Amino acid sequence: MAAERVLPASPNWYCSRCCDTCGAGRLFGFGARNSVCLLEIGAAPAFHGELVGHTERVSGFTFCHYPGQSNFCASSSDDGTVKIWDTQTLTVVTEHMLHQNTISTLHWSSRVKDLVVSGDEKGTVICYWYNRNDSQQFFPEPRTIFCLACSPHHENLVAIGYKDGMVVIIDISRKREVVHRLRGHDDEIHSLAWCPVAGEEVLYSRQEELQEGEVPNGELMQEAAVTKGCYLASGSKDQTIRIWSCARGRGVMTLKLPTLKRRSGGVDPAIKERIWLTIHWPCGHPTEIVSSCFGGELLLWDLTQSGKRKWTLLGSSSEGQNHTRIVFNLCSVQAHGRELLLSISMDRDVKCWDLTTLDCCWTLPSLGGFVYSLAFSPVDTGCLAIGVGDSMIRVWNTLSLSNTYDVKTFWQGIKSKVTALSWHPTKEGCLAFGTDDGKVGMYDTYSSNIKNRPPQISSTYHKKTVYTLAWGPPIPPLSFGGDGDRPSVTLYSCAGEGIVLQHNPLKLSGEANDINKVIRDTNSIKYKLPARTEISWKPDGKILALGNEDGSIEIFQAPNLRLLCTIQQHHKLINAIRWHHEHGTQPELSYVVASGSINAIIYVHNLKSVIESSSKTPMMITEPFRTLVGHTAKITSLSWSPHHEGRLVSACYDGTAQVWDVLKEEPLCNYRGHRGRLLCVQWSPVDPDSVYTGADDFCVHKWLTSKQEYTRPPQGKKSTDLEKKRSSQPKPKAKKKKKPMGKVPAKQDVSDTVNGEEVVDNLLDENGISDPEEEKEVQEFSDKVSLAVSKELPLCPRVCSVSDLPKPFMNHKTTPVKKDHPKEKPVPDASVKKRKPRSILPISTSMDQRSKDELHQDCLMLATCLRSKGLNEGLAPDSGDHVHLGMFTDRAALYRMMEVEGKNHLENGHSELFQQLMLWKGDLKGILQSAAERGELTDQLVAMSPMAGYQAWVWTVEVFAKQLCFQEQYVKAASHLLSIHKVYEAVELLKTNHFYREAIVIAKARLRPEDPVLKDLYTCWAAVLEKDGHYSTAAKCYLGAASPYDAVKVLAKKGDVTSLKTAAELAQIVGEKDLATTFSFRCAQELLSARNWVGAQEVLQQQESLLGQRLVFCLNELLCKYLSERNPTERKSCSLPCYHSWVVRNQGSFLEMVSEVWRSVFDVNTTEQARTVFEQLHSIEYPPATSNTHPKQLLFHISHDLTLAVLSHETAAWNEAVKAILGAVTRSYDAGNFILMQEICNLLLPKGCDHLRDNLDSTNTQSMAAYRSLEGFVAYGLLYDLWWNLPKDSLVSVQAVLDSVPCPSEQTAVDQNYLTAVSSPEETTNQTEMEEDLPSTEHNSRTERNRTASLSDLGERQLKLNGYKMLLSEVHAALQSTQKDISKVQQTLADMIRQHQRNNLQESIKDGVQESKMHVSSEIESDGLVPPSSQSQCKEAAKEPVSLPELMKQLTEANQKLAEFPESIKVFPFPDVLECGLVLLHIGSQCPTELSPELQQQALDLVRKYSRAKVYEKICRKFLT
Repeated sequence: MAAERVLPASPNWYCSRCCDTCGAGRLFGFGARNSVCLLEIGAAPAFHGELVGHTERVSGFTFCHYPGQSNFCASSSDDGTVKIWDTQTLTVVTEHMLHQNTISTLHWSSRVKDLVVSGDEKGTVICYWYNRNDSQQFFPEPRTIFCLACSPHHENLVAIGYKDGMVVIIDISRKREVVHRLRGHDDEIHSLAWCPVAGEEVLYSRQEELQEGEVPNGELMQEAAVTKGCYLASGSKDQTIRIWSCARGRGVMTLKLPTLKRRSGGVDPAIKERIWLTIHWPCGHPTEIVSSCFGGELLLWDLTQSGKRKWTLLGSSSEGQNHTRIVFNLCSVQAHGRELLLSISMDRDVKCWDLTTLDCCWTLPSLGGFVYSLAFSPVDTGCLAIGVGDSMIRVWNTLSLSNTYDVKTFWQGIKSKVTALSWHPTKEGCLAFGTDDGKVGMYDTYSSNIKNRPPQISSTYHKKTVYTLAWGPPIPPLSFGGDGDRPSVTLYSCAGEGIVLQHNPLKLSGEANDINKVIRDTNSIKYKLPARTEISWKPDGKILALGNEDGSIEIFQAPNLRLLCTIQQHHKLINAIRWHHEHGTQPELSYVVASGSINAIIYVHNLKSVIESSSKTPMMITEPFRTLVGHTAKITSLSWSPHHEGRLVSACYDGTAQVWDVLKEEPLCNYRGHRGRLLCVQWSPVDPDSVYTGADDFCVHKWLTSKQEYTRPPQGKKSTDLEKKRSSQPKPKAKKKKKPMGKVPAKQDVSDTVNGEEVVDNLLDENGISDPEEEKEVQEFSDKVSLAVSKELPLCPRVCSVSDLPKPFMNHKTTPVKKDHPKEKPVPDASVKKRKPRSILPISTSMDQRSKDELHQDCLMLATCLRSKGLNEGLAPDSGDHVHLGMFTDRAALYRMMEVEGKNHLENGHSELFQQLMLWKGDLKGILQSAAERGELTDQLVAMSPMAGYQAWVWTVEVFAKQLCFQEQYVKAASHLLSIHKVYEAVELLKTNHFYREAIVIAKARLRPEDPVLKDLYTCWAAVLEKDGHYSTAAKCYLGAASPYDAVKVLAKKGDVTSLKTAAELAQIVGEKDLATTFSFRCAQELLSARNWVGAQEVLQQQESLLGQRLVFCLNELLCKYLSERNPTERKSCSLPCYHSWVVRNQGSFLEMVSEVWRSVFDVNTTEQARTVFEQLHSIEYPPATSNTHPKQLLFHISHDLTLAVLSHETAAWNEAVKAILGAVTRSYDAGNFILMQEICNLLLPKGCDHLRDNLDSTNTQSMAAYRSLEGFVAYGLLYDLWWNLPKDSLVSVQAVLDSVPCPSEQTAVDQNYLTAVSSPEETTNQTEMEEDLPSTEHNSRTERNRTASLSDLGERQLKLNGYKMLLSEVHAALQSTQKDISKVQQTLADMIRQHQRNNLQESIKDGVQESKMHVSSEIESDGLVPPSSQSQCKEAAKEPVSLPELMKQLTEANQKLAEFPESIKVFPFPDVLECGLVLLHIGSQCPTELSPELQQQALDLVRKYSRAKVYEKICRKFLT
């Protein structure tokens, strides 16, 4: 069931044509992200559906305005596709990918019903005729196309607007034919609009003077009125609108945007620079144009007015009607007798305007980011606050009667994604919010919206994303002090760094308090407290529940937060905790708390005994009160129903919301309407049946629990349907933006911009693949992982610089790379690195190579220094030019010499020599520290690091692993981590960088077999493999993860014969009997479509439970073989059929032949076997056939019916046999294949139905009714066989036939000319053409075949014809007439009710409810909603509308008549009696000797009695064609 109400995703920005209305005036569509949102236009907007299929942003959207084609539309996308859609089915009709560059715009020609024209950024224009799948490419200018528009008056003219300001008109009928190049604009062409009226005499009533300095294109020439051509309007970024003459190829008028004085002041220059000038020429206003302006205003230009004041401001009658930011697209439509204009803007509002009053009719808000939080106000009932990732808060009055979408928007002071919301429990309009950047604030939703006040912001910021807000009683130190200083409730916030802060709402400027301090002091805790991820107060304010990162939940008692118990149930991060409400008949339920984590299980605990216990020692709870299992991904939000006891709704990453009966542990209903992961859920406080959900698809849905078709979440591997939905989500992709967006935060990633602003949330991965759950620094919002660096990095106290190093390697997000050979670090440039010296002490060596005098002086200085023992500092031998003498003095001098030598090595790029010197010095820690700082750690240094101690070794390996990660050598880094026993870190590193195979090998070799990490690796790799189409390897991963069910499902995902067969065999091995049966049957059906009955039987025989299907396939093979022998020319298939070589000895009837094969091949010998198989097949029901049923599917369903007939024949169950044969006959009749029906009757009943009647129980009314129906269809076939094979010598003219078929005098006669034309010999039979094995339906072959099978003499033919009297059944004729009357009256009533509701809603809002009744009759009359009446005249009914009471009276009378008929007659179908009567009259008129006068008179009486004008005409058309 779809959602009742939807707040949709925002329309896409900076597109020249991204919205449109259909010509019928009922739908409005706009591109939103990668889909198209469709709204029903009325007094209030209603969500119609979404067109889902594009994988990237929709860049253009247009409806088909060709008459009768309004249900078709087209869209273009950045994924390079143009798709044609059917809005009735919401499916793709066709698509093309002819563009090689990004598509910027498209338009559907209103003159050619299948022509869609699109243009791209490189200047290519492609015309695509989708009906004939033909296309043509044009390249008029090598410029970027911004917009284009097809002429509404000439089918070959297309106007194109370019980025540089040029407008070009091309003729697509002639290759590269440019009609006009219109120059005059100086900047981008944002929009083009053709005048809705052909000709150029409209604007000649008013002449405009050229303004000084304008280009000549703006001049209106003094010429005679031009009757050819048409006007074209263009809107440009240069702030002008130009009207062009297509006949003369020049501009005739220039309109400059006025600078409007807004109520808040002048126009900001930045806004003026960011202008988008879109224009629209309404159909009913040829002299008026609507355009956008600087700040979101809309202007209506009167092109006939003189002077500067040519425009009128829309929405000027009252404040707040206009958009607040620039408008991107405009479109208009005629609906409900009004000309409506629809606009989309950067303020994310969709507005509808009345062009008569120029007032706004309604506004639909939309959302530009993930919906993170929903909160209902406890004071203002029905007031829903919505926290969105577009840095805005919406407050939705869901109970508003006058406005379905009464939404207020708050954005001031937020400037970041709104991730948490909470209403004050008693103060009306007080809303607390938390943001992505750690901000906590409060809005007054009443005064802030009116007075434009910014919110109050807490002076204490969180370091990371705020996850949860909750109001609760004050705790120390806020609980101290007098009543005037102490607030009644305080605000608690929990964020990503793992702490909970208490804010004083009376003084947010004061410092917030960390409640962990109170917890430590009260409970005398010395150990490190876990990181907090969730907070929830019991409704009475006495108990606090804190969820932690390690999966534990701690329960504290206010106000001092004494620890009562710890719940150790979850083993992963807690996402949601909710207490049960207290207003129920069971007081003990108020102690119930539900919790959800990322392990997909919801646990419910009853804490009554714990809370009421007097024990002073905290308790440990390990057993849940209830366990709710069914979701397949992480739980993100929970909400208890305030109207029920023990009823919970959960939101999950599997894309569904689930309602649970907690006490029974039963799933009640499951909602699957979102296209993304659910992030929040709230149960309506007003309606017990309504639930609101928000997701990462940018939408909020209101849905009803009573109207959901599913009861539990999708099982298996996170739901195949959800994966298909999420595969169409837009993929983050770095590319050039079309428009400068102004200031963008430095932290914002390229992929975090949608529609030009920061709306795609980096807290959650847009592709639906979440980050690793064990990450401790770079986190997802929903995972709520806090910092735990101290756990990951044991430090060595003797290495002084360890604490200053970067974070551990696993916190560094790296881009996935291909699994090739690791890339080595690039070697420094040889021109910089000097030649390696021969000595490790080059300075000392060079000093000893000086002159003899200098060497002598060194000796003297050294002796002097040694003599004086270094007392004279000025003569230090290791200073200046005598540094080399340090090796002959003390250790300190030696160290100084080595330091100089080392610096020299570093300057020359010989770090390895420097490391050797430091090693000689014994400073191994210094070596490691220096190498780590420069990123030059080597395997040799790591090998020597244990000499510095265990802690130094561990630290060195970690830093070296991080260095290898920067060099993209992930496998080597993992190997080094294994050397220090960091198995989990090594596995996580490989998993993060998509080295799943290596990660699995390590985990399998080093971890316990039951470790969940191994299963997670298998599952993650399987998901990636499945996405890439490697189903076999994915299946092996699921088998390794002990998920054989998923292995079978993914193996069968490809759907070919080999995959299905392997999946069935695998399911058989692992014990999934149901799956094995299902996939075996599917595989057999695939083989059947390839006409391989041998292979199908081989697959089916592996499943004992499919014996019944084996019999069906056997009969299908025999039937197809029989039909192919009857029609040897019908061999359309390129593949030859593969039949069994069954030997049939009995040459009797078809039923006997089938029975013999069953006995000899399938060992169906006993009656008990046949009865068992019959019961198995009888439980299978196939849908009724239609004219669109595929021929092979039709034959298979008929084979199923005939199998039941043969089994009934074997068990002597003649009642069932008749019903089965009747089912096969009526199935072919409903499919429109009359020849197949005849073949089945001839095959099964070659001698008629008499033998069946003899075996039936005459007292069984149902069996006899089924027999009469079957007998009727057999006679129906023989009747047409006679008609098609009438003797030529007895034929009379067609006109005589028509004259002999009278129409009742009181009814409207059928046009004789029409019937003559219909019955002309040129017409062919309108039968469904069957493929391959079905008999031919061509008239010639049919006639030839039937003539050979016709009766030998006329006397016998007349004898047969006398048996057709049963076709003229009075009872069946009356029944069919009554059923037709009921059907038409019901249709008329349905149309009348819909029209009444539409008019009533419209008139009640505009003029009051009383006037709406007057419009109902007029609408019914205008729409021609005239119900048929069996007693009234057609002419009078067509002229005068019928009232609702009269229709109800007719319906009641018809239902009473219908109730008088026996049930046995109504159950089984019967040929149309009136049709048979007309055929008999036709035969009697053409061949008077073929039909008795009594039979003709009986047919004539029935036709006169039960036919009316429309019925008569319809039946005549049917049997004559």
